[in-house]
Amino acid sequence: MRKIDVTDHIDKIPFGRFQWSVVALCALLLIVDGYDVFVAGTVLPRLIQEWGLTKPQAGALQAWALFGMMFGALILGPLADRIGRKKGIAISFLLFTVSTLLTGFAETPAQFKVFRFIAGLGCGGLMPNAVALMNEYAPKRLRSTMVALMFSGYSVGGMVAAILGIWVIPAHGWQPMFFVAVLPLMLLPVILWKLPESLGFLIREGHQDKARAILAKVDPALELRAADELSYREAKGGSTSMAELFRNRRLLPTLMLWSAFFCCLLLVYLLSSWLPKVLQEAGYAERASLLNLFGLNFGGMAGAILGGRLGDRFGLPKVVVGFFIAAAASIALIGSTPPDLVLFALVFVAGATTIGTQILLYASVAQLYPLSVRSTGLGWASGVGRIGAIVGPTFGGLLLAQQYPLQQNFLLFAIPAVICALAMMVFGIATSRQTTAPEPVAT
Repeated sequence: MRKIDVTDHIDKIPFGRFQWSVVALCALLLIVDGYDVFVAGTVLPRLIQEWGLTKPQAGALQAWALFGMMFGALILGPLADRIGRKKGIAISFLLFTVSTLLTGFAETPAQFKVFRFIAGLGCGGLMPNAVALMNEYAPKRLRSTMVALMFSGYSVGGMVAAILGIWVIPAHGWQPMFFVAVLPLMLLPVILWKLPESLGFLIREGHQDKARAILAKVDPALELRAADELSYREAKGGSTSMAELFRNRRLLPTLMLWSAFFCCLLLVYLLSSWLPKVLQEAGYAERASLLNLFGLNFGGMAGAILGGRLGDRFGLPKVVVGFFIAAAASIALIGSTPPDLVLFALVFVAGATTIGTQILLYASVAQLYPLSVRSTGLGWASGVGRIGAIVGPTFGGLLLAQQYPLQQNFLLFAIPAVICALAMMVFGIATSRQTTAPEPVAT
């Protein structure tokens, strides 16, 4: 009988077709997730007009989906550590696609809030589970790159929302922007059929046959026998309680990550919710303002892929700190009302270093925690970040209602990026000094 450590085996073999299929499926899920998140920003100016909302009321309207994301991350992330990543992803996907579809039928702000809250539950649960699953199937040498590549689907979803908004909203109103959710809903059977379960979860639950079947797909050259026993480093190495996040000198890194998540998501949702409206009020046309929302997400995709590659080479903390410094500078300069091309370039950089860096933060969390609490760690970091996401649109609405000069608004918008850079600098120092004992190997 052979004993095969799945973690070591995946680290040694080439990144193959099966693992690329996991990247593609998770990226597809996050395209839908990103669309759901950013579609709200595309319809916000029209909702203000049709329902007679003030800016603070509009910001609060956006916040309901973000409340849902916070609870979804805190509930569905840890739940997946117990029932499996695949079930957690399926539940999350079903929640937000059905609720997004129903949002198009909302006739009052109250109905809109309810549907967006439920959609937020699903969005919040999907992200940590998709990151944890991708982190497990990627070898250590490519982990940041593959997680970032998978997560770039989130930015693609935002780009799709912006492009559809340019074409659909002026001609057909805001409702069809939510009706398109019926298309991804039809993908659920394919996801359940093709998406693999977590190998670590299967081994931890004693499903050796299922784990061997998946490993055979990961590495077709490996000749597995029924007597072979698979183990997964960390699979039985600790509890799944929240307290585990702070053990083994993880207290300071955890708190710094939470601070960075809070401020980063505050920025992401502040910009995605209010950028089109602010640019329209600054004199840019509706089409140009939505095109800049596209640029924000296009930058997010490029920043995630570039940052993941640089992170694998130089270390994620250094790259993340540099990105946040660039974010502060680009956001501050947007308020100077530059020409269209310069504005698009600044928004592109802002997207690369906020949305893109958010994705790198998820990769940082996945690498900090052992398997037994990885979804829990991702869920809590994401949940704390969602508090910032709730504050972002609400803060933006209150700030813009004060009618400060545009330059002053964007200088204030840049402050959270500075805080993120400082937090991740401390995180990098703390993790470089970590002397955590190795997690036991399950046999």
